Amino acid sequence: MVKSKSKSKSEPAQKGKANAVAGAQRYWLVKSEPSVYGWQQLLLDRRTCWDGVRNYQARNMLRSDMQCGDGVLFYHSNAVPMAIVGIAKVVRAGYPDATAFDKASPHHDPASDPLAPTWFMVDIEPLVTLSPVLVRERLMAVPELRDMLLLQRGCRLSVQPVSKPEWLAIVALAGVKVTC
Repeated sequence: MVKSKSKSKSEPAQKGKANAVAGAQRYWLVKSEPSVYGWQQLLLDRRTCWDGVRNYQARNMLRSDMQCGDGVLFYHSNAVPMAIVGIAKVVRAGYPDATAFDKASPHHDPASDPLAPTWFMVDIEPLVTLSPVLVRERLMAVPELRDMLLLQRGCRLSVQPVSKPEWLAIVALAGVKVTC
């Protein structure tokens, strides 16, 4: 995840995309290095745009699949410990990532056209801080999570889908009640 420190404008949430199943709840995991944009910063900001993603597979999920109300696991990567540290929700579905058009942004993409955007982002809000956090080693010991993308060797996507059984196992492991 390459998250900039910019916050999105408070705009109304977009309605679901045509390819999403009406009313279907989806779940996601987003990765960020705490030194770039950590859970504590999201708590302070109360809402942020998830910008700066420059991977086409992750872009497609941001653009087309993540919908308002979807649950989000917030994962601190490249940290000690690497862990799921909080639970958030999507509050604005995919829209063009303005950092791609900003020449002053480290996420600027000179090939990206505002009339036909290449890169997209969503907005998220925090719901629950996990205490204790769910460290990677603990997650790897849970049989229900054996197929989770996060735990697969070589999977480096900064935005990943999470299945409903995986979501339920993580929420149970965390001992929290979450309504997304």
